[in-house]
Amino acid sequence: MFGYVTVQKDELLVKEFNQYKSVYCGLCRKLGREYGILSRFILSYDCTFYAVLLLALRGECPGYEKKICRCNPLKKCTYIKNGEEALSKASALSVVSVYFKIIDNIADTKGVKRIIYKALKPIFKRWSKKAKNKYEYIYQAVREMSESQFRCEENPNCHLDMAAEPTAKMLSTVLSKEGRNSSERLVLSNLGYHLGRWIYLIDAADDFDDDLKKGSFNPFLVYKEKENLREYFSQVLNNDLAQTYNSWNLLSTSLYSGIIDNILLKGLAAKQNSVLFKEEKRNGD
Repeated sequence: MFGYVTVQKDELLVKEFNQYKSVYCGLCRKLGREYGILSRFILSYDCTFYAVLLLALRGECPGYEKKICRCNPLKKCTYIKNGEEALSKASALSVVSVYFKIIDNIADTKGVKRIIYKALKPIFKRWSKKAKNKYEYIYQAVREMSESQFRCEENPNCHLDMAAEPTAKMLSTVLSKEGRNSSERLVLSNLGYHLGRWIYLIDAADDFDDDLKKGSFNPFLVYKEKENLREYFSQVLNNDLAQTYNSWNLLSTSLYSGIIDNILLKGLAAKQNSVLFKEEKRNGD
């Protein structure tokens, strides 16, 4: 997970933004309780969305309470009161994802950065082992994603769909576990698959210029001579956005539906435009 699954704050009702923030702060508190104070630094919008979706599927309002902020004792935050299972799963996905990202970074980087990642690895290994004991299916899904991604990037014939497949399958597997029946599992599997594809591909598009300069792997590099390259990126990504939202519309939920609509319809689109057309924005176009 890379931090791209965000809300479009200006388009949310005040009540909805406060609810979203309460889940975000609740996840921060849960990370600290289950994995220690330092784990709060890996808090992400992606895993907050995962928690919001799990709470929406549960369909019961968790309630809210104001307490001292765990990171700034001079202010108070609103936290959700219940929803412990959703927050616990989102915390586990956070630490396991970062652990395997660190392993990848150790293999891909050199110098001081590599030393830092090696120093961090034992901490995240301990956290991920704890997460594995609670939710082995999350650990295994992320591990398989990491291993498959490595094989794909080592394959000289790796193409766009092949490169995006591991992340798509990982999120498909994780979300499908939340279905209450076969139909819901199928819908959640499809939602996770296309959202996972989008996350991987938007990250690849974001890194395109740097990877082109460094000669690093990027599935979009085979299209570097293509005219209107950013528009092509947009077309590919828009297909997964549409499939993700179509799947969401098949689910019968009301809790947090406005927040999830905002993320899938507006937040992801705004993030995509920001990534793909940042040069035009800098030039005032």
